[in-house]
Amino acid sequence: MSLQTPTATTPIILTGDRPTGPLHLGHFVGSLRNRVTYQDQYRQFIMLADAQALTDNMDDIGKVHRNVIEVALDYLAVGIDPVKSTILIQSQIPELAELTFYYLNLVTVARLERNPTVKQEIIMRGFERDIPAGFLTYPASQAADISAFKATIVPVGEDQIPMIEQCNEIVRKFNRNAGRDILVECKAIVPEVGRLPGIDGKAKMSKSLGNTINLGASVDEIRAAVKMVYTDPLHLKVSDPGHLEGNVAFLYLDAFDTDKEGLAEMKAHYVRGGLGDSIVKKRLEGILQDLLAPIRARREELAKDKGQVMQILKEGTMKAREVAARTTDEVRKALGLSYF
Repeated sequence: MSLQTPTATTPIILTGDRPTGPLHLGHFVGSLRNRVTYQDQYRQFIMLADAQALTDNMDDIGKVHRNVIEVALDYLAVGIDPVKSTILIQSQIPELAELTFYYLNLVTVARLERNPTVKQEIIMRGFERDIPAGFLTYPASQAADISAFKATIVPVGEDQIPMIEQCNEIVRKFNRNAGRDILVECKAIVPEVGRLPGIDGKAKMSKSLGNTINLGASVDEIRAAVKMVYTDPLHLKVSDPGHLEGNVAFLYLDAFDTDKEGLAEMKAHYVRGGLGDSIVKKRLEGILQDLLAPIRARREELAKDKGQVMQILKEGTMKAREVAARTTDEVRKALGLSYF
């Protein structure tokens, strides 16, 4: 299938991930399956944000390097088509770093520290005041990533909305200083299905917390993970009435079970009592095994020729750099930095 050349009015969408580990079910329900749909609707750029990942991984730089190919394998395995979507590696487009440098002059340290997303991430990582400067300035870096491709749409979790707002602040300030609209503002879209909790019931499914089910998980790994899925701690006996709130097994079923009528019946049975957690988990495991089996098979096949996967990344990055270079040239001219 060939991709038609986007017109000037084609909406541009930018999305991506930090390559700090293989992707998991939380990524799939929150963004990946939407990206497969987006590629037929938008001109889509998918970024492997390896440079940004280093802001809190400088003590293990090999992890970021290794996982670039792993995340790319996940993208391709779920159905991202490199003909329809441009997959790029952030660090290989130096124009993004150049734009970040310029944008840092349009934002104060105080404003960066007030960003709710940055504040929460600093707390989560326990930085306190020992904040890597690159991490603190991530909003400017993200603004460069978005504006370099003049993306009009950016899919994010609800917790990332302040980052999009700050990106637009930078865009507006730059355009005011330039005296004309060079950069474009973007709109955040939040997936209908929110972020999945971890299998342990924690608020976030995270590689660092070890509470994920990876997209490439084996049959045995899926089975073992489902056995550990958090349910209702008060549901001690089969006859006890169960609770759905905070019950991870049912949250996952809501996200992946397509038999909504059957699921509703199971929920009602669980609430009134007489249905054991093992039955609920058996249903969940069957659904996840069916969901992940074809993804795992495609991933294993693609992994046999990682050179070809890297070639896809190279071609996508070169294509993306052409776009970013044009924007950066416009920015330089607006700043009076074009001399030759």
